[in-house]
Amino acid sequence: MLVATLGTCLGLLAAAAAATGANPAQLDTSSMMSSHRRQKRDWIWNQMHIDEEKNTLLPHYVGKIKSSANSKNAKYLLKGDSAGKVFRVNEKTGDVYAFERLDREKISEYHLVALIVDKNTNKNLEPPSSFTIKVHDVDDNLPVFTRQLFNASVPEMSPAGTSVIHVTAVDADDPTVADHTAVMYHIRKGDDKFSINDFGVISTKTAHLDRETQAKYEIVVEARDAQGKQGESGTATVLVTLQDVNDNFPIFTQAKYTFAVPEDIRVGSPLGSVFVEDPDEPQNRMTKYSIVQGEYRDTFTIETDPTRNEGIIKPMKPLDYERIRQYSFTVEATDPTINLRYLSSSTTRNITRIIINVTDVDEPPVFQQPFYHFQLRENQKKPLIGSVLATDPDAARRSIGYSIRRTSDKGQFFRITKQGNIYNEKELDREIYPWYNLTVEAKELDSSGNPTGKESIVQVHIEVLDENDNAPEFAQPYEPKVCENAAPGQLVVRISAIDKDITPQDVRFRFSLSTEDSNFTLMDNRDNTANITVKYGQFDRERVKVHFLPVLISDNGKPSLTGTNTLAVAVCKCNERGEFTFCEEVAPQVGVSIQALVAIFLCILTITVITLLIFLRRRLRKQARANGKSVPEIHEQLVTYDEEGGGEMDTTSYDVSVLNSVRRGGAQPPRTPDTRPPQYAQVQKPPRRGPGVHSAPGEMAAMIEVKKDEADRDGGGPPYDTLHIYGYEGAESIAESLSSLGTDSSASDIDYDFLNDWGPRFKMLAELYSSDPREELLY
Repeated sequence: MLVATLGTCLGLLAAAAAATGANPAQLDTSSMMSSHRRQKRDWIWNQMHIDEEKNTLLPHYVGKIKSSANSKNAKYLLKGDSAGKVFRVNEKTGDVYAFERLDREKISEYHLVALIVDKNTNKNLEPPSSFTIKVHDVDDNLPVFTRQLFNASVPEMSPAGTSVIHVTAVDADDPTVADHTAVMYHIRKGDDKFSINDFGVISTKTAHLDRETQAKYEIVVEARDAQGKQGESGTATVLVTLQDVNDNFPIFTQAKYTFAVPEDIRVGSPLGSVFVEDPDEPQNRMTKYSIVQGEYRDTFTIETDPTRNEGIIKPMKPLDYERIRQYSFTVEATDPTINLRYLSSSTTRNITRIIINVTDVDEPPVFQQPFYHFQLRENQKKPLIGSVLATDPDAARRSIGYSIRRTSDKGQFFRITKQGNIYNEKELDREIYPWYNLTVEAKELDSSGNPTGKESIVQVHIEVLDENDNAPEFAQPYEPKVCENAAPGQLVVRISAIDKDITPQDVRFRFSLSTEDSNFTLMDNRDNTANITVKYGQFDRERVKVHFLPVLISDNGKPSLTGTNTLAVAVCKCNERGEFTFCEEVAPQVGVSIQALVAIFLCILTITVITLLIFLRRRLRKQARANGKSVPEIHEQLVTYDEEGGGEMDTTSYDVSVLNSVRRGGAQPPRTPDTRPPQYAQVQKPPRRGPGVHSAPGEMAAMIEVKKDEADRDGGGPPYDTLHIYGYEGAESIAESLSSLGTDSSASDIDYDFLNDWGPRFKMLAELYSSDPREELLY
């Protein structure tokens, strides 16, 4: 065990000597080894070292590989990615050399494989052995910032020493070697406001960083190697933005604001705005406006517009030019959210003067009261119910005209004078309408008495006071019944009364019968009720089935009123237990009020007048037609004939040449007024011929000629054409006559005499269809 340990130590010493550049020939490991070392063949090293960036000439000696296999034909070889390129080995001695300058920051160690082979056969004399060449670090890299530009922010007015940002620079050297990666920071630009410590933390040096003065700062930071070698440094830029805080009070842009406002401006609508300047950012502008106490704070208010940070002035009451023409008050602006420790001055508010000039406008009339309430007793006309008064608020003081809106007084019960006095045109009934709500209009009038278009309205409430003008009546419809064998004193019904008038709490109704001549008696209970009982008993139902009992009811009003109400008491059949078994239906008494009678009378009168007017109009038309026709009433005349045309085949019945000869100027004998035929002459239809007999060719022509001559001789006839309608189709027509006027039962082959045998119900039909030889002859 001791021998093995000693061999290992000697191998390490040999490797260290090779790393320090010692001549391997001077270290003869075989001579140092004890005679007791192990006999196993093996490599006696496993790691080598070399410094990076060596300034000596290439190649650089790295170390020596040596195997315990001693053979004259042995040679050393290297295998690996860097073998033959970066590192080479002497085949005989095993010395390893680097043929390039090494950079630890690129490759910190290289892995190679050492082989010892036979020169002749290239067979391995020893198994391959892997070893590592480590590159020793030297301080050859300057610190480099992770970014060339850093962005940071810090609230303005922050205390000195407030951390802003942490910057970092990185050294690529080996951090395991002392001071090789140590970095020193320094501010080249901006060190008057900021500082940096050894860890790269930038902080504020002053507490007076004001965003409104300078919002951004540019800092240049330098990072140096710990050795402080010149030229080995890196720089970076840090942009510091100051965050805004609410540290400025608003300031009015003007010392005085003047507004002109019409007096009819609506309450609550804006009349003007005041503006302030606040250098803070919008989110930190929390301006609050207020009117200085004691100066029209109840007339105006000022509100803040959060979007524009302006103060909007609004009236809280109606303005009146005739009363106050100018308002002047002070408005202050402040910001309650400001942190007072940031303030550089003691001023905490800013004020401005507001002047509002009210301009005159033509205003509508103004009533002295917002509404009016009058009282009037019913059933009477009062000389004056009440008066309303409206005035022109303008300096012109124009006169006022009054009127009542028809929609509020559809019954036209009231009227109003030019002076605003209200009267009732009709007596009022509280039981119909206890209240009347009128809308009175006041219109401004010019010097000519014409409305100027300015008007106002007011509500007038008229309360109709009650009078004792309604007699008491039954509280409900009663249907009393009594058995025909009822005993004396038996209760028939208990009655009570009501009054349409306002019933006081101490009302008392008195009941009595209008006549004592009945089989009933009434007992007043003194509690506004009364009992109807049987007086004698035993009713004769066969003689009277319903008894009508008049009841007098009086009240204690002033004056006292008495009303008569009738009870219809039905006499019924009853069984032994006194239960009603059969009663007569009592016909309800129909009563018509005076108002209904008046309405019926007016309807009858209206219908009578309309009927009379229609009758007179028809009579006048008949007289006008009898006296003659006016020119506008002359239209085409329709003359109806009972003679039908000649039909499709009748070309001889109508001779056109006759008319043409007359048009060419044939002489026409004058017609005397005595011989003028009637205007609507009837042409007699010639007797119908048999099927084989045809009419003469000039039959129609002669008839037309006759009618033409009659028209020519008629000097009083109007100059227009006449339309002749014929019902005769002509002899040559296959359809013969199409008119039903000449059709009778004789043209049918059916004998309708059998209708006479069907009884009296068919007598008229039999007479219509029976054949009469005399009718044929007359026809």
